[in-house]
Amino acid sequence: MAEGNGVLIVAEAAGSDLRPVSLELITAGRQLADALGGGVTAVIGGMAIEDAAQRLAAAGADKVLVADGDAFADVTAGVWTALVTQAIERTQPAAVLIPGTTAGRDYAPRVAARLGVGLAADCVELAVEDGAVVAVRPVLGGRVQTAVKLAGNTPQMATVRAGSFERATGSDGNGSVELIDVSLSDDDTRVKVLELVQEAAAGQSLEGADRIVSGGRGLKEPDQFKLVEDLAAALGAAVGASRAVVDAGWRPHSEQVGQTGQTVSPRLYVAVGISGAVQHLVGMQSSDYIVAINRDPDAPIFKIASFGIVGDLFEVVPAVIDEVKVARA
Repeated sequence: MAEGNGVLIVAEAAGSDLRPVSLELITAGRQLADALGGGVTAVIGGMAIEDAAQRLAAAGADKVLVADGDAFADVTAGVWTALVTQAIERTQPAAVLIPGTTAGRDYAPRVAARLGVGLAADCVELAVEDGAVVAVRPVLGGRVQTAVKLAGNTPQMATVRAGSFERATGSDGNGSVELIDVSLSDDDTRVKVLELVQEAAAGQSLEGADRIVSGGRGLKEPDQFKLVEDLAAALGAAVGASRAVVDAGWRPHSEQVGQTGQTVSPRLYVAVGISGAVQHLVGMQSSDYIVAINRDPDAPIFKIASFGIVGDLFEVVPAVIDEVKVARA
């Protein structure tokens, strides 16, 4: 494959709207493209996604390739492997960035295998060194970060962990939008989605939340999690949980924050009764402001907290809720 100097990002949609990670990839892609001396092209598939495509163009993509049709309505590995592979063959990029979503982690290695190139997975930082992409990714449960230089065959591919980059907020971009045809074989379409079952959500989704209140084992029993819910309600925040709480069956997995849950980067993250195990920290440490409430002054969470309250959470949280209600009134 001929070597170019542009960057191709793969955007994903939820229905007709963009997933927030797609805007993060615009930021990451622009960072690499500026260093490589090329442009940013985005590719997206779905049904009735004209608005999502225009949003990508406005947010900073120089060109947006759109595959619109029934086949792309659901992100299945075969169809999206074909879509991304053919977009790469069309644009000849130097680098390809794919969301580190459940779907992205499925089709990204298939694309890499089909093209015979390498793939750096779960990247949290990206840079360019001597014309090659350098990807930083956590290993050993997040206790260590390694820098991988993607030298050799092009394109250089990486999946990017959600929450690792700021979302592109531009609205005055003038990128072009182009419909493309994608050739799909019987093998590509052999898996079909018959039905999507959406788990009923009690509150805000963690994905894209501007404020999050999470609870841990310091709450002692599941009934006490109401303190977290009440604080979240007072702040207009989403509810999260540590892995220990989810493993204990107190909360659903959809609320888990951490390496084996969701990676989040809200404006405000409040950790209630969470000690701060590495597994949890890697999922929320990029939050703008972190407030920790814990009775143990040596809890690891305080090492990254913007503000720390050392005290009994059963006394502190109700007092904070009262103060928030007074302030908001």
